[in-house]
Amino acid sequence: MPRPKNEHEGYLGNPNVKKDGVESQFSEEEIKEYRQCMMDPGYFAINYLKVISLDDGLVPFNLYPYQKNMFKHFNDNRFSVVLACRQSGKSISAVAYLLWYACFHPEKTIAILANKGATAREMLARITLMLENLPFFLQPGCKALNKGSIEFSNNSKIIASATSGSSIRGLSINLLFLDEFAFVENDAQFYTSTYPVVSSGKDTKVIITSTANGIGNVFHRIWEGATTYTNEYKAFRVDWWDVPGRDDAWKAETIANTSELQFDQEFGNNFHGRGNTLVDASDLLAQKSQRPMTWNENLYIYEKAIEDHQYVMTVDVSKGRGQDYSTFTIIDTSVNPFKQVCVFRDNNISPMLLPDMCYKYARLYNEAYIIVESNDQGAVVCNGLYYDLEYENMFVESQVKANAIGATMTRRVKRIGCSTFKDLIGQKKLHIVDANTIEEMCTFVARGNSFEAQAPNHDDLVMNLVLFSWFTTTDIFQGITNIDMKNMLYKEQLQAIHDDLLPFGIINDGHKSVTEGTGDGEGNVWFEVEHL
Repeated sequence: MPRPKNEHEGYLGNPNVKKDGVESQFSEEEIKEYRQCMMDPGYFAINYLKVISLDDGLVPFNLYPYQKNMFKHFNDNRFSVVLACRQSGKSISAVAYLLWYACFHPEKTIAILANKGATAREMLARITLMLENLPFFLQPGCKALNKGSIEFSNNSKIIASATSGSSIRGLSINLLFLDEFAFVENDAQFYTSTYPVVSSGKDTKVIITSTANGIGNVFHRIWEGATTYTNEYKAFRVDWWDVPGRDDAWKAETIANTSELQFDQEFGNNFHGRGNTLVDASDLLAQKSQRPMTWNENLYIYEKAIEDHQYVMTVDVSKGRGQDYSTFTIIDTSVNPFKQVCVFRDNNISPMLLPDMCYKYARLYNEAYIIVESNDQGAVVCNGLYYDLEYENMFVESQVKANAIGATMTRRVKRIGCSTFKDLIGQKKLHIVDANTIEEMCTFVARGNSFEAQAPNHDDLVMNLVLFSWFTTTDIFQGITNIDMKNMLYKEQLQAIHDDLLPFGIINDGHKSVTEGTGDGEGNVWFEVEHL
């Protein structure tokens, strides 16, 4: 058995924390235990760590099976991302691993960053509690211990801070732990400034844990990349049924006390939209990006032109100064659902050069019908296509009005376009395959009486689709495709409402006799009722 702690060896009067410079004589049993703990963080946690239980106070850290697997996952992978339901022990498991890492890996710097500084310091307090309950032969000795950091005799240290762009700038971090990362404000800015701190080393680690909190944030993108193997992160998931004691009865009780939506958000690991997105969260989750057939840094081709197919190109124009993007999207209208087949996105191209790009790929796709948003710089592209390049297969607002080439994005046009776009996606009439477009859809949220990108995101590709959706409601679209989209969407919505209604049924109270029903050819059955 480990020897009891010596109060004279304690740090600054704390007899439970070994101070720096204390020399210890190890027994043969302690050497074996030390070696076993150094090799296996799960063994270290089960046999020597203690945590606070809400019901029982200070208790040994009895790991659930998935927590043992989580320790192994952290140890085996350089980049780990954990999606876990609420109150599943993801944070306490992570800080236990951090203490093990600091105790048995000399000269390492570990950073704990959370969405709030108080949360990060609370996690450091958990590590301190675990440290105080370790036997001295496992403690490396403590040089400094306060609410914001711990420094050990092996020159490893743990620091805690809030997630900000400057929180660890200038430091050399060997292990970075980001807790509840989906709830961090300005997450993109923070991650952009923080990632170079850890990516420079060959053995540095990143551990990211969070509950789901909407689509389009950095945590969601990292998780999606990990599950589709498009980044270096390795995914680890903890569902509500993995936690002992949680069964269908517990689920029913929780939903009764909250709601189905809240249960899905807190315990279901479902990425519901952050804020009021135009497209419903369930429809956003159904979108799956595809790898383009060919691409360069600005143009993505997902399907080559097919003979006799009709294509529509919608164009959104920016000033080409590195801010908003100039974009165009080409959609195949000869298939059901309509399919996105080509995307262009560049925030540096001049409006003077964009007509040539549009002309080249519109001709490539069977002389595609072009609709240019003519607001601001869009007029330059309209004139360049129509007059300079003499491309006539374009949308023109009026045959008599001057400068009527292209479509003006008025409030009415945007309102109709947004409404129709939502319907097209919801009724699976439009198939989106471009990853950048899907990302913009996830951050296209309500602002006042309209919709726009949630800062600092962009919505230029979404506006291509809004313009296309508006165009599908016009007579011109019906004329070139022979598709009455407005009437089609209306009928399908009406049918969906009708399908959701329960049939009234026939009640026999014993005073009337019900004869055999007859159909009317429209799905209704009529009965003749006779009084006895």
